[in-house]
Amino acid sequence: KKKINKTNQKNCLFNSIMIQYIDIKKNNKVRSVILCSLAPGIFCAGADLKERAKMHQSEVGPFVSKARALITELGNLPMPTIAAIDGAALGGGLEMALACDIRIAANSAKMGLVETKLAIIPGAGGTQRLPRVIGIPQAKELIFAARAVDGAEACRLGLVNHSVEQNDSGDAAYLRALALAREINPQGPIAIRMAKLAINQGMEVDLSTGLAIEEACYAQVIPTKDRLEGLAAFREKRRPHYKGE
Repeated sequence: KKKINKTNQKNCLFNSIMIQYIDIKKNNKVRSVILCSLAPGIFCAGADLKERAKMHQSEVGPFVSKARALITELGNLPMPTIAAIDGAALGGGLEMALACDIRIAANSAKMGLVETKLAIIPGAGGTQRLPRVIGIPQAKELIFAARAVDGAEACRLGLVNHSVEQNDSGDAAYLRALALAREINPQGPIAIRMAKLAINQGMEVDLSTGLAIEEACYAQVIPTKDRLEGLAAFREKRRPHYKGE
């Protein structure tokens, strides 16, 4: 039998996750995605430091590059993504959450980009996404100090959209995320995707270019059956039934 080393195992895991992203991306029936953890008290605690300590220097760069690519793919999903943070989200775990459109955290959850404690920097998008979310000065302070904050403080900083009181089951953030997804899912799915695209691309350019992006995205919803269904439902005073067409 061929021996599978840990590097090959990691490559298999990365490839498996990437395939799942691609499947979700192509599935027009998926209205929203909730990213959560089944591990009690942990959303994602970041890299396995014991394993990282055994890595050869030449392995570190490619490993981080693959993690960055995976998180970038998460950020590129066309439908709304919600991170339900019911426990620790540290290092790469927070970077994963930052790639989501919306973040909801239990008030007891700890979050932070703590890499400078290990004399490294966030390498899977943290130095770029955190300043875009909470502003440059606040992001610098958190990264420079390797500071972790709880859900309530994260909400005050704008790092998460909502902070909720944790329940006995340890899934309060997930339940709030589920409620939000149920608000989003009945809306026009093509419109939601185009709105996300317009916002994401528009924030990276000047206002004039952003307005042109909005116009191009709006043009994509005009010929849809869903738009006509929305008008008909309004006229007939009933709920619309959107099919993503």
